[in-house]
Amino acid sequence: MTLTTRFSILRRARFFAVCACLASSYCLIAQGGAGPSSELTADLQHGQAALRTGDQATAAREFQAALKLDPSNVEAHANLGAIAFFRGDCRTAEPHFRDALRSAPDLIRAKALLAVCERRLGEPGAQADMEGAFAKLDDPKLRTQLGVELANFYYQQGELEKTAGVLHALLDGSPDNVDLLFFAQRVYSELADTALNKLAVLAPGSARMEQLIAERLINAGDLKDAIIHYRKALELDPKLPGMHFELAESLMEGTPNDASAQEQATQELEAAIQVDGDSVRVECELGRIAALRYHTDEALAHYKKAYAMDPQNSVAGMGLADLAEKQENLEQAAGYLRVAVQSDPLNAEAHYRLCQVDKKLNLNDEAQKELKLFLDIRASRDKVKELYREMNPQTAPAVADPSAKQ
Repeated sequence: MTLTTRFSILRRARFFAVCACLASSYCLIAQGGAGPSSELTADLQHGQAALRTGDQATAAREFQAALKLDPSNVEAHANLGAIAFFRGDCRTAEPHFRDALRSAPDLIRAKALLAVCERRLGEPGAQADMEGAFAKLDDPKLRTQLGVELANFYYQQGELEKTAGVLHALLDGSPDNVDLLFFAQRVYSELADTALNKLAVLAPGSARMEQLIAERLINAGDLKDAIIHYRKALELDPKLPGMHFELAESLMEGTPNDASAQEQATQELEAAIQVDGDSVRVECELGRIAALRYHTDEALAHYKKAYAMDPQNSVAGMGLADLAEKQENLEQAAGYLRVAVQSDPLNAEAHYRLCQVDKKLNLNDEAQKELKLFLDIRASRDKVKELYREMNPQTAPAVADPSAKQ
């Protein structure tokens, strides 16, 4: 199956999962404004009470009774529209929303649900109405519902950039929504594949193409071939931004204790400074190499420079902590590690090392807390590794176990 064929199949798919959780939840579009009739007021109040208890049938009867007394009543039309909408009956909901908006055009929630109905009924003005309502809507559940409808509309039209924009806005408000994350992952993957296809057509033999091949090989765990393609990229363009650092990382990832690899990586890092300028990550890598060579003073200078650039950088802090611990400056080591776990709470190695230092300092309560955090993070990481293994049995991401160092 070609990429183009796969894309067309995916784009035809609808995305309902995010909306399913809203189907049993009613939002009251309008309240008040019942007018002078006590009977009308009673009907509306009974309808609202029935909605609050989830009695949809009774609520609908009460609002229908209100319309017999006042055919243009905004509250009755809006709520009847909502009831019909949430049971999936857009043909009934749409005229009620239009009648409500005719008298009260600023009812943004009614506009939002009407726009969704227009989308589902295939009406030509749906896109503009969804875009307008989405920009103004602040109700979290309805914003999610409308946003997914709008994203799905763009997705089926093949407008991946617009789809990604809507999903990004939704994830800002709901960063842990599993369904949104799934949808976003699918869209971002297609965007990446589309860009890759275009790059392959426009510049198949370019330095950027070689870099991209190298990065794909890194993700597949093939460091040896990745290094070959990084070198090819640098042959084509010695000043390609970021390339020298990526090559240095790859060299150190494969054989960190090999003297030749250390020397080559150092040369690449020095070249990176010339091309891209100095940075925290370059200084940290230079510090790591110096530490592996037992050049303690040189390692300390690099890590201190990195730490001065960014005191919240966990790699720099952990490097300084390691050197401090080797010199028996345990309080200082603990201080650096506490900053590291605060700035990078999911850093399992930092938690484990702080636990070990705490034990030496007899800080048993903090040591137990850090050990628990380490074990929890490691368990989560192992689950992720297993998922990757299931997705690609040939490749499993290599993640070092900090406890193995002890």
